[in-house]
Amino acid sequence: MISSRLSLFLLFLVTWLAIFAQTQFTGFRDTFAIPFSIVPALLAYTALTHGLGITTSLALLSGLWIDSLSISPIGVSSAPLFLIAFGLQFRRHLILREQTYAQFWIGFAAGFLAHFLILILLSVGPIEPVVNWFSLWKISLLGFLNALVCPLAFVLFDTLSKTLNYHPIASLNFRVDREMVRGRHSRNH
Repeated sequence: MISSRLSLFLLFLVTWLAIFAQTQFTGFRDTFAIPFSIVPALLAYTALTHGLGITTSLALLSGLWIDSLSISPIGVSSAPLFLIAFGLQFRRHLILREQTYAQFWIGFAAGFLAHFLILILLSVGPIEPVVNWFSLWKISLLGFLNALVCPLAFVLFDTLSKTLNYHPIASLNFRVDREMVRGRHSRNH
C-alpha cells in the first residue's frame, strides 16, 4: 500500500496519543486494574498494511514510548511488539486482512501475546511483577480490548488513506490494442 506522509504521520500520532492516554486517563485502569493499551492493535494494522520499515519503526518507537512512561526498564516493551509485528508482516499474504472476524482475532492475539511476553520479560528481569491466575484474566481482557480496537483501526486508517492518497482512474474508455482504420476506404462506408 502506498501511503502519503500525512497518513503515516497520523498513524504515528494516534499511536503516541494512545500511549499518552493510557497513562493520563485512569478511569479504565481504576475500573479493571489494567491500562488502556491499544498499541498492539495499531501495530497489527500497520504490519498488515504497510512495509517492514514503517512496521519496525512504529514497533520500536511505541515500545520505547511505553517504557519511558512506565516503571519498566527501557526496551522491555519493544521486543515483544517488534516480534508480533514482524511475524504478522511476513505472514500477511496468508491472512484475510479484509475480513472483520480476522481483524478481530488478529487484534486479540496481538494484544494477548504482547502483554504476555512483556510479563515474561519483566519476571526475568530485576522487577518481579505479581503473577497469579488473575493476571491471565487481565491479559485476556487486554486481548479482548485490542480485538475490539483492531477492526476500528482498519476502518479509520483505510478511510484516511482513501481520503489523503492519490488514486488514479482504473479504467479507460480507449483500448490500447484497438486498430483504427482511416482514409477513404474504411469499413464504415
